[in-house]
Amino acid sequence: FSVFCSLQTAKHAALLETLNSNLAALEEKLGQDPQWNELRRLRAEVREQAAWLESSTDVTWSFTCQVLLLLLSLKKCMILLAAAYHPAKPNPRTAEAAPALSPDTLSISQQKTVQSALQFVITLGLCPYLLPGVGIPLKHRTEFSAVVQDVVSPNAAPSALHRLHASCTALLQIAQHPALGNLILTRHLGDLIAGLCQLGFCPTKGKGEPVIFQGLTEEQRTHCREALKSVLDRVYQPLVVRELLVLQGGSKQSPAQEVKQPLAQAPAWLRRLCGQLLSERLMRPSGVQAVVRGIMEGPGTGAAGGSGAEAAAADWRKCDMVARILASCPQQSLSLEDYYRQVCPQILDLLHIQDKLTAHQFQRVATTALLTMARERPQLTVKYLLHPMLAPLLQCWDMAELAMEDLPAGTVLVKEAELSRCVEDVLKVYVVGNEPSDMLLESLQPSLGVIFSLYCFTKQNVSHLRSPCQEILLWVLEKSEREVALSTLEGFAGLGRTMKFLHPLCQFQVAGGGGAMITVKETISDEEEALYQKVSSEQWQMEQLVDLLTHCQKSGLAGDFFICCLKELTHVAAKDEAGSDAAPLSCESLVELEQYHSQQLVGQKKKLLVLQLVAMLCERLSDTVFTDVVQVVEFVAVTLQRACASLAQGSEGTVEAQTLSMSIGLVAAMLGGAVQLKSGDFAILKQLVPLLEEISRIHPEPVIQQLAADLRITICTHGAFSTQTVGSAAHSTLGEKIGSSRSGGQTHANPTESPEDKTAGLSLGPPQSNENCSHTNSSMATAHSPQPLQELLLSAYDPEIPVRAAALRGLSRLIEQRDPDGLQAQEKLLKVFLENMEHEDSFVYLSAIQGVALLSDVYPEQILPCLLAQYGCTSPGTRGPQTAETRMKVGEVLMRVTRALGDMSCQYRAPLIHAFLRGARDPDSTLRASSLSNLGELCQRLHFQLGSVVQEVTSCLTAVVKTDSEAEVRRAAVHVVVVLLRGLSEKATEVLRDVLRDLYRLLKSVVASDRDEVTVLHAQLALEELDDIMRRFLFPPQTLEKKLVVLP
Repeated sequence: FSVFCSLQTAKHAALLETLNSNLAALEEKLGQDPQWNELRRLRAEVREQAAWLESSTDVTWSFTCQVLLLLLSLKKCMILLAAAYHPAKPNPRTAEAAPALSPDTLSISQQKTVQSALQFVITLGLCPYLLPGVGIPLKHRTEFSAVVQDVVSPNAAPSALHRLHASCTALLQIAQHPALGNLILTRHLGDLIAGLCQLGFCPTKGKGEPVIFQGLTEEQRTHCREALKSVLDRVYQPLVVRELLVLQGGSKQSPAQEVKQPLAQAPAWLRRLCGQLLSERLMRPSGVQAVVRGIMEGPGTGAAGGSGAEAAAADWRKCDMVARILASCPQQSLSLEDYYRQVCPQILDLLHIQDKLTAHQFQRVATTALLTMARERPQLTVKYLLHPMLAPLLQCWDMAELAMEDLPAGTVLVKEAELSRCVEDVLKVYVVGNEPSDMLLESLQPSLGVIFSLYCFTKQNVSHLRSPCQEILLWVLEKSEREVALSTLEGFAGLGRTMKFLHPLCQFQVAGGGGAMITVKETISDEEEALYQKVSSEQWQMEQLVDLLTHCQKSGLAGDFFICCLKELTHVAAKDEAGSDAAPLSCESLVELEQYHSQQLVGQKKKLLVLQLVAMLCERLSDTVFTDVVQVVEFVAVTLQRACASLAQGSEGTVEAQTLSMSIGLVAAMLGGAVQLKSGDFAILKQLVPLLEEISRIHPEPVIQQLAADLRITICTHGAFSTQTVGSAAHSTLGEKIGSSRSGGQTHANPTESPEDKTAGLSLGPPQSNENCSHTNSSMATAHSPQPLQELLLSAYDPEIPVRAAALRGLSRLIEQRDPDGLQAQEKLLKVFLENMEHEDSFVYLSAIQGVALLSDVYPEQILPCLLAQYGCTSPGTRGPQTAETRMKVGEVLMRVTRALGDMSCQYRAPLIHAFLRGARDPDSTLRASSLSNLGELCQRLHFQLGSVVQEVTSCLTAVVKTDSEAEVRRAAVHVVVVLLRGLSEKATEVLRDVLRDLYRLLKSVVASDRDEVTVLHAQLALEELDDIMRRFLFPPQTLEKKLVVLP
């Protein structure tokens, strides 16, 4: 310990000696060196104006005063130099050069010298006189600072308070110069704020305060407060927030925490003051962003603060802390509502930060703050956060009906940027935030119809809004209560509660940035056209709803909605049956008669919607719709109820008989071992007992009666007793399912058997069922063992669509795997594929198109001529002319082959282009448009290999645009130009050099004279592409290169 004390004493003595020698050297230089006369004069002027300067026996304070005088002299000198500087006017004849620097500009070395001087002022003249807990103590900074702490003599004159006031006053004067102010306020802002806070706000008669900090006049304290406010307003606000947080200090250290050198806690008055100043920063314009940046930016955060789990956890904790700060109303606010009114718009702005480095953090803070506010103040959150965020989606409904009718068609109501930002905000807050509270889900309900309409619109074209809309809808359906989710789906389908879709007078329109905008719809005078568009829109929405449900199968929502639709179908059918008996003769007036017919029309419409929806669900979801026993039992119960209702009314038809057989067979299969049933499953199955009992009593066929009774007994005994009838029905159902799901051997054995007969055969007796089952298995074994290719060729003509499509895909796999037997039968395979391309079902003809494309990739020289003949209706083997639909399918095959060939497609350039050019003159407008689309994609892939064909293509496009009467054909022709320019890019000036001027004139004429808006839009896009190409050609980007030349 004595050695340590001696070392410290030696350091103190060395420091004091160094300071004395430096002061003496300064005075000697100023007194003897004539080069320093100007500095001596400036220092004398500054000394006269420095009222704070007092002589002292303390060497550290004398040194500080001299440094401050020199800094003030430097400031005055820089001001004089800047005032006398008059830059010369630039000479326009000479080459451009960088402007000359102002004479008051400091060099890098000069800035380092000034920084060293400022460091001495802060260390010797400011920090030693701060109260304990105010700012960071010197002993916790550097080793030199720790030595200075013990050298300073605060008891010598002037007093410590006057020294602190003098240092802060001088630093504020120096900081008035921009260059010097940047050096002070960027490096020493925290110490300057700490000194001003102590001078202006420290209680003069507080408990435990030293007497030496009393003595400033009220005028001086007021001046310090004003100076503090000026400094805080002048500096970059995130930096101010950061320094105030440091000055405010952390929480009290708990005894369990091990801290080597615990910091003194900030005084209570300083903590209150910093809290008030931080609240003022928050309440300022853009204050929320300043607070967030002040806390989040800096060392230890984000990408700059490290990586790994620890950095991510620290980042998450900071985001959560900032969010809690934003959600808490400060005491300085007039009211809670006033605080929300000022802060909430700024929180929404955090969601729109574009900087990739900080956007993720800011979005997390905004989302967490919004969710916190939603938990604590739901009403104010809905009013000031959620409603403004969802406003673009509901803007059309908020406008007055008369005001919207007065707007011309095409008026933009919601711009693309607003709509895209709204959808992205909803995705960030609801889906990414993922806090499905009742308030949040309820607040989104009014906008779901518009979001669903937007989702359906984006499915018609390419848009970046499709995925966000889908994620929002799926999140709402997943997180809502099952009853609410089903009600929402019914609203989407138009069956249940009234759902606010897009306003009838508005429409979504494609925007230039890949998004959408809401515009005023053009009024359609033709009633038939209006009805057609309405029906088409409803049909499209129904298809997209079913497509949306395909993503909800794992959760069971799709199955529940399917059962709900079946119940609605039963209800509508029963209501329709009851209403058909009532006659409108009792209507006493024409008004009542009209109301009656109106109700009938609504009922018929609802019935058609339900039937259409059930059909789509059966087609798209198929056997994967049910996920558990509960849904299967509910499905069977609904089917049995409908069958019982039909039997009670005596109106059982073929459909009812088939569905009843299917339901009873399904129950028998479940009880026969198809599903591993538990004890709880039998409790669910017991709800079928009354229905089975009623069927066993009223069904006219004894076999169905006996089977229903046996099933009821098996369910009641939990499977302990099961008759042979139940086992036979189960084997019949499972055998029929296996036989129809594979190669279809039973179908080929009896091709005249109808689907109704096969379905009804599920509930036949034991001998026939076992015989059919064994016959199916044997035929399957025979078919699979020796000749798989022959079996697939037979199945390719099966009347059942799934079997035929599966066979075609099997043949495609053989070609893809280069199967020898399949490649030898290429002619037969081509014939099979071409014949199936004429099938009306998309599942079949798309599989055939894929097969032809794979076959053409293997044998292009043999297959392509045949396809070109098919496309041009010149095939010698065809009977009569090919339909336009079939030729378009062949065109799709040709394009797939072109993509697969890649650079090899140039070998078949001439026949392909000539085929598409001939197709552009076809009488059918749809085929003309398809040919032009194929022509554009082919030209895009050929690039430099177009050659002289460019002239022919340009002539064809010009003729089509100028003479064709169909708008869709003109659109396709202009779109060819767009695709061509995009594909060629910079190469366009070389490939299209002979026709570029003609294309430009053609596009300009389309923009000026064409009446179709879509065609004009395509032409404008083409002109933009051409403009970009020419700009890059005429003004290539400047690149800085360094060339090294080796001299000989």
